[in-house]
Amino acid sequence: MDWLSSSMWYWLCLAITGIISGVLGYFFGKSDAPSSSDNFFELNSLEIENAKLKSDLETCKKHLDSDHIKTKVLNLDSEVKFSKSEDFIFQVNEAKAIFGKTMNENDLKLIEGIGPKIEELFHNVNIKTWKDLSETSVDKCHEVLNSGGRRYRIHDPASWPMQAKMAYEGHWEQLYIWQEKHKAGKY
Repeated sequence: MDWLSSSMWYWLCLAITGIISGVLGYFFGKSDAPSSSDNFFELNSLEIENAKLKSDLETCKKHLDSDHIKTKVLNLDSEVKFSKSEDFIFQVNEAKAIFGKTMNENDLKLIEGIGPKIEELFHNVNIKTWKDLSETSVDKCHEVLNSGGRRYRIHDPASWPMQAKMAYEGHWEQLYIWQEKHKAGKY
């Protein structure tokens, strides 16, 4: 019996030591790992920045290829003169072909995250067009949302100026793809 009780104490001590080591290892490992929410917000901001850069790149490519820019080389100085580009003309049929629905020019509700009430808040501060919204800072968008009260503070307007710029410049396919990827803030 002496041998049996000493063997049992041995296995019991070994089991307790294993459990304590496992629990401590779990907590030490968890404290060193980066938070998944930190990664989520960093990834979200990088995707938004990437979308903005892609939009700017497409705009630059269109300007280089378009007939709106006239260049004239004078002598050997290579002096280049540019004419001003014309403003974007809203093509309802192009937008309808991409989005599958008829839309009105400068309808802020086209922007993912903006509904009728938020559109009204922007109209109250004289932001009524896609161009106006594209030239508005994200901080100003937060101010507009805050003017509506607590219930509007949950919205994230970080991408609204970028989306408005795509709409204003007529990048319908690019805007549609971006919105489908970020539908209702879900990735």
